[in-house]
Amino acid sequence: MHKKKEVIMMEKRVGFIGLGIMGMPMARNLIKAGFEVVVYNCTTSKAEQMVSEGVKKAD
Repeated sequence: MHKKKEVIMMEKRVGFIGLGIMGMPMARNLIKAGFEVVVYNCTTSKAEQMVSEGVKKAD
């Protein structure tokens, strides 16, 4: 007998706080890896820059 394998689809969503020297490259790598990335940064212009790269900006 063959057992049916149950396929579970999981969303790969990550919230990221801080887009400084380390944060921005890390967020970009998460996007490249297929994660849905939501970012927050005190300097909103950095977060808005990342929106054009595919992230969502947290309110």
